[in-house]
Amino acid sequence: MFFTQLRPALLHLTLLTVITGLVYPLAITLAGGVVFPTQAKGDMDLIGRAFDEPRYFWPRPSATAPGPYNLASSSGSNLGPLSPELQKAVAERRARLAGEAPVDLLTASGSGLDPHISPEAAYFQAGRVAAARGLAEADVRRLIAEVAEGRQWGFLGEPRVNVVHLNRRLDGQR
Repeated sequence: MFFTQLRPALLHLTLLTVITGLVYPLAITLAGGVVFPTQAKGDMDLIGRAFDEPRYFWPRPSATAPGPYNLASSSGSNLGPLSPELQKAVAERRARLAGEAPVDLLTASGSGLDPHISPEAAYFQAGRVAAARGLAEADVRRLIAEVAEGRQWGFLGEPRVNVVHLNRRLDGQR
């Protein structure tokens, strides 16, 4: 009796595995490519990058290991607000930024790959970037305002600035 039930069970397992593991994902991928041809290919500007030079806007710190913005290790640090290790890292970042910086320049994002900072964090850095590039700070601030994105659909999330887009625009200006 056991063996008479085993054959149909294995057949169903194989069939469902092929359908849900191969056919369905392939069909959705193909349909996505037809309906959304540019979005289906992905956008590498949605992955943060490490910018360390003073002439660039700096992104949020990345907690990925073994180094910042490691695509193979998307994760947060899992350090809580009372963690001495996190408090030390925030103090070091605050000292590097010379003062009271917006929180998103002091703490890592949940994924460790976030390319966005708040407009406040971008404006906080405008003077340094303008001085390093020999630009007027007002021009840099105007560029931040152009690149800034509002809330998604007008009510979801917070206003943000994509650091990758902002730095690319700066490199294109000069």
